Amino acid sequence: MAGQVGYLTCNMRSTKEAHIGDTLHHRNQSVSMLPGFKPPNPMVFAGVYPMDQSQHIALRSAIEKLMLNDSAVTVTTDSSPALGQGWRLGFLGLLHLEVFNQRLEQEYDAQTIFTAPSVTYKARIFGEKNVKQYGGSEITITNPAHFPDPCIVTEFLEPMVMGTIITPDTYLGPVLSLCMERRGTQQSSINIDNRHVMTQFLLPLNEIIVDFHDHLKSISSGYASFDYEEYGFVPSKLVKLNILLNGIVVEELSMVVHASKASAVGRRICLKLKDIIPRQLVEIAIQGVVGGKIVARETLKAYRKDVTAKLYGGDVTRRMKLLNRQAEGKKKMKLVANIKLPRETFIDVLKR
Repeated sequence: MAGQVGYLTCNMRSTKEAHIGDTLHHRNQSVSMLPGFKPPNPMVFAGVYPMDQSQHIALRSAIEKLMLNDSAVTVTTDSSPALGQGWRLGFLGLLHLEVFNQRLEQEYDAQTIFTAPSVTYKARIFGEKNVKQYGGSEITITNPAHFPDPCIVTEFLEPMVMGTIITPDTYLGPVLSLCMERRGTQQSSINIDNRHVMTQFLLPLNEIIVDFHDHLKSISSGYASFDYEEYGFVPSKLVKLNILLNGIVVEELSMVVHASKASAVGRRICLKLKDIIPRQLVEIAIQGVVGGKIVARETLKAYRKDVTAKLYGGDVTRRMKLLNRQAEGKKKMKLVANIKLPRETFIDVLKR
C-alpha cells in the first residue's frame, strides 16, 4: 500500500550482488522486469589508492558501501608500483569524482590518493600478431598506462560532445575564444532574443571535464549556461605525455593529450609540480616527455647549507674542497633519495 515501508532479507554474500534497478519477486511467481532503468555510462576514470596499504580492506568496504546508493560509479581492481594495490573507478564527470572523494573522507574517514582523471579513448591497431595480442582490431583505453605503441596503431579515436551554450551577447566573444582554445568547432549560432545567443560547439570530452564550466562562468560573470550530450568517437592525433622526476616516470601523472597541446600541457604541469612539491635535500628535475622527446622541463632547487660560513680566510683551495665535498654528497644522495608527492598533487596538477 502507498506510504507503507517494509524490508526483506536476502542471501547476499557481498554488496556487489545488490544492483539498483533490479526487480525483486517471489520465487514461485515470475514477473517481467520493470522498465525505466538504464545503467549509466562512465565518462571519467581515475585510480584510487589508500594512503597506507594496511587500510586496503577498510577502503574497499567503504567504496562498496558508497556504491550501494551511487550506481553510476564503476570499479575494477588496479595496481601501481608506486602506490600499491587500488582500484580504477569510473565517474560521470569530475564533479562526481570530487563528491565521491569527499564522501569517502567525511563519512568513512578514508585517506586516499586519486590519480589524474582521464577519459576513454579507442585505438585501431594492425598486424595479425598485434590483433591477437589485444583481442581485436579496436581496443578501448581507460588507463594511460595501457596506451599502445603508436607504431602498431592506424588511428586513435577520442570521445566528443555536442555542447550547447546560452550566453548574453556581450560575452559572446570571450565564450567563442574559450571554446576554440579547447579545440572546439562551432556548429551553429542562433539569436534567442535581443540579448541572448545560443551557440553549439563540437568539443573533445577531455577538454571540458576538468575546469571548462568554471572558466565559462568566470568569463561570463556567471550568466552563461552549458549543457552537452555525447556525440561519439572521432579520429584524433593523440600522444602519451609522461612526467619524470629525476629521470623516473611517475605513471600516476601520465596522461593522454592531443599532439598539438603536448608542449603546452607539459610546461603547465611541470610549473605546477614545481610549486606543489616541497623543496628537498636534492635537486629535482621535472620533465614532460612524449615518445622519448623532452617537451618541458623545470628544476626544483635543493636546500643548501653554507659550508663555508666558518671560514675566515686562508687558502682558496680550502673553500673549494668544502664545496666539492658538498657537491659529491648531493650527487650520492640524489641516487637514493625518494621524492614524496603531496596527496593532493594528482588532482590539483590538472587544474589550469
